[in-house]
Amino acid sequence: MASAKPNGLPSTEGVHPLGDLWSGASTEEALAIFSRADEEAVRAVAHGRRALAAAIDAIAARMQDGGRLFYVGAGTSGRLGALDAAECPPTFQSAPEQVIAVLAGGSGAMQRAVEGAEDDREAGAQALTAYELQERDSVLGISASGGAPFVHGALEWAHERGAWTGLLACVARPQDTNHGWQWIAMPTGAELLAGSTRLKAGSATKMALNAISTLVMARLGKVYGHRMVDVATRGNRKLWQRGVRLVAELTHTENARAESLLQAADGSVKVAVLLHAGAASPEWARERLAQHAGRLDAALTTIQKES
Repeated sequence: MASAKPNGLPSTEGVHPLGDLWSGASTEEALAIFSRADEEAVRAVAHGRRALAAAIDAIAARMQDGGRLFYVGAGTSGRLGALDAAECPPTFQSAPEQVIAVLAGGSGAMQRAVEGAEDDREAGAQALTAYELQERDSVLGISASGGAPFVHGALEWAHERGAWTGLLACVARPQDTNHGWQWIAMPTGAELLAGSTRLKAGSATKMALNAISTLVMARLGKVYGHRMVDVATRGNRKLWQRGVRLVAELTHTENARAESLLQAADGSVKVAVLLHAGAASPEWARERLAQHAGRLDAALTTIQKES
């Protein structure tokens, strides 16, 4: 659905065609309008699919070489990056330093808005200096409007040092943008609440980050089929039971046998599956996983050949 773009402002600041309808509608009618707007977010992510795929491949290649992924953003965009980064260790057992969020205004901006932080270009560069950026690292800027100075400052600094750089934005790529980083355009258009990019733009950003982290981690061998086989099972009872179910499904055994395997594997789903497949010991299974960069499919093939 088209939305008006005011002169000189990004399309996210425009006036939505349905904007005058929802506030005076019944709650159910307003929800229906919001649902229609949410569909625009889905289409916007689809619009950026090719650029997203290129970014995922570039990031995964660098992380396979030991690189890190940095999310840099301000406001809602920065908080969504921080949320995605925080979810990676429990979901994929990735090291906390593999995916790092850099938020304008610092960690305190997660809980309370820090006015003016996104306008500080130098602070964006300074925020990355402590990480000793390398060429194998990736820096993904996140900005609904595409123009946050904090984000641009960080990307310019990272690009100068040879890191891969990209900018995820909820607007079409400006014709005069030629900074050397990859532009990922997801034009969501105007919001139902004018200017509130925590809505549709926030939804599109969350969907894109979901895809980026999940597909990158899959390329790193942390997914087997559609299952998150690197889940941290020791976190709580729910996660332990999830691990038991994963082992049971992958080995086609009863839950009791699966739990015994998981115990022997010290909570590692991958090691438990390899023990069932004939690995001589948990240590032997871990050696095979290490030889194959953590990929369960390759380790299984090796053990089956050796058994």
